[in-house]
This record gives sequence, C-alpha cells and structure tokens, in this order.
Amino acid sequence: MPTARESLLAAAFDALGDRPWAEVRMVEVAAAAGVSRQTLYNEFHSKDGLVKALIRREAEHYLAGLDRALALAARDGGDPGECFAAAAGWTLRGARRSPLVRAALTGRRIEGSPLPDLVTPLHTHTADALMSGFPGLRAADVAWACEAAIRLTLSYLIAPAPTDEVACLRVARLVRGLLPWPKS
Repeated sequence: MPTARESLLAAAFDALGDRPWAEVRMVEVAAAAGVSRQTLYNEFHSKDGLVKALIRREAEHYLAGLDRALALAARDGGDPGECFAAAAGWTLRGARRSPLVRAALTGRRIEGSPLPDLVTPLHTHTADALMSGFPGLRAADVAWACEAAIRLTLSYLIAPAPTDEVACLRVARLVRGLLPWPKS
C-alpha cells in the first residue's frame, strides 16, 4: 500500500498531465490522493515543496531507467550505436510519459520552479557507459558522439520521427558513424 507521500506525488503527477501546474489546486491533489489537505501540507509544506519533490522523483526515475537501459543494451552485447539507441528510446518514452522530464530535457520551467538539468547527466551516463563497455574508444570521440546523439534525440522530442524505433535506428547509425568501431 502506498504511503501518503507516494499517493500525493502520484495525484500531483496525474493533475500535471491534465493541466498547467498553476491551475492545480492543493485541495484537489489531496482529495485525489485520499488524504486531507493538512496531510499534504504536513508532507510538503507548500505547493512549491510538492512540485520540487515531484521534480526530484521524476528526475531520479528518469536517470535510473537510463542506467538500466544502457546496462541492458551492453549486457545483450550491443555495439556503441545500440547502447545509445537504448538511451534514446528511454529518453523519448520518458519525455512522453512525464511532462517534467520533457521540460527538463528541453530547458523549460514549471511555474517558476527550476528543473534539474537532465541533459548533462544524460551525456555523462551515456559517455561513462560507452567508455566502460568499449575500452578501445577514445574519450574525445565518445564525448563528441554522445553530444551529437543527444542533440538528435532531443530534436525528436520537438519534431518526432515516424516511430521511436525509427528514431533509435537513426541515432544508432549516427553513433556508429562517429565512433571508430570495428564493423562486423
């Protein structure tokens, strides 16, 4: 059974999917979570505290999923292109699922609340995964390939590819073209 805090964060997330944060009312969030408004204020102290906790939860969820996607692609024997394609797929799905992740990746703000920078950790996590999974690669080449692949991935948030699969195939092709990797 979820805690009051988890229920409140879920209700706030659902409300944010329906309308802008400025239109979300605390009494509605509390009612949707099945708790009193006082419980909501005891947990988060303010509407600003609630959105900050929600932002933190979404950023942590996104980064944990990114690490899982990279690890799974590497474990399955993927080449650098496939590894980054897994990161691109997770990023596209995460941005579609969460307006907060999308806003953080595209540099927007939520009602004055600063969002965490998710682009820098996306670059760091993917570069680290490629460097550890493919020790023959040069750091400068990996950094460049990751930057280009992130830019392409983020462009698909604004102007979507026909499908996520197509976007991921294009990202993989880009990374393969930028990294000197033995072709089988």
